[in-house]
Formats: sequence, structure tokens, C-alpha cells
Amino acid sequence: MQQPDLATLREEYTRGGLDEPDLAADPVTMFERWFAEATTAGLVEANAMVLASTGPDGPSARTVLLKGVGEDGFVFYTNYNSRKAAELDAQPRCGLLFGWYPLQRQIRVEGSATRVPREETEAYFATRPRDSQIGAWASPQSAVVASREELDAAYDEVARRFGDGPIPAPPHWGGYRVRPERVEFWQGRRGRMHDRLLYLRAGDRWVTERLAP
Repeated sequence: MQQPDLATLREEYTRGGLDEPDLAADPVTMFERWFAEATTAGLVEANAMVLASTGPDGPSARTVLLKGVGEDGFVFYTNYNSRKAAELDAQPRCGLLFGWYPLQRQIRVEGSATRVPREETEAYFATRPRDSQIGAWASPQSAVVASREELDAAYDEVARRFGDGPIPAPPHWGGYRVRPERVEFWQGRRGRMHDRLLYLRAGDRWVTERLAP
């Protein structure tokens, strides 16, 4: 099959603009506004975000799901034995990227990650589908495994162990909260003259700046 010419692939961004009067007083309120518009537009997994972290081997990135947001930050959950967790525990500075491409929008968040309190993890874990609860116990996330059959056997063993009873949150599993220091809202514009409006934390308040595209 003939491959497309990457140099010719482009789309003109004409869905709208973003001006300073459009901004909310703080980035979390602004995020919630755009998130509501993304879900209303029917975007698949609008809460999916790319998490970028740094470790001994350099930067790494992966997609995780946003599971909470508020004035204190953006929350996601993972295995604390995973590569991402090891990197965040050693170097909390990280970045998040929400790519809402059908709306020609992006949101970039930069800040520091800290583990959420255990009771918060347990409360969230209790809301997860049972299959996902079993998977959190069964998967040695980021570790090398011999085969798919090994993973399936581990899953089946956990399912047998808990039977029909409640499944608690694993001790090696929990949440991180990313406290934002910089939040950029990006809206595509015609001619690649995109709007980039940035919130910067200044003590207990936020200031905004416009960045060139």
C-alpha cells in the first residue's frame, strides 16, 4: 500500500479563536469549561492525557486517564512499581498533555506530582469495575513477562483468590496529583497563527501571558 506523503498532510484550523477575555480567572476553571465542551462534542476518552516524566534513561511519555481535577491539581492512578511511578517519585516534575484534535485544541500542564492519601486511593478503587480491580492485582506493570498466557494465569489466580468477595486496593497501587505551575491553552488558527494563552502560578494567584505560535 502506498504511504501518504507526510510533507503534504495538513489541515487548516478554522474552528475558532481564543482571546484574553475568554479566559477564566484560573486554569482549573478554564480546564473544566473546555473539558465540558470536549465531552459534549462526543470526544472519545476526553480524559485521556499524555504524562511525560524523566528518569535515568531520559524522558518518557505514555497515556493515562484523568480521574480527578480540582484547585489542588490533576489526579491519575497507577501501579507504584511501574516505570512512571519510579520516575515521578525520584523526579516529581512532569507534564500533562490533553490533545482534543477534533476541536483543534490542546492543553499543556506542567507541575509536580505527589502521591494522593491512601484513603483517597481506596475510595476511588472501590468505584472501579471488578475486572479492573483484578487487573490491578494481577499485572506487574512495566515488568518483563514471558507471555500473554502468564498474564492470563495471574489474572485467573487473583480472581480465584478473591472469589465473590470485595477486592481491596493493592498496597502497590495508588494515585498521583499533579499540582500545576504552568497551564497553556492552545487553539488552532488559520495560517498556523495559533492562539496560545498561558497561566503562570505567582504565589497564591495566577497571571496570564500570550505566547507566539
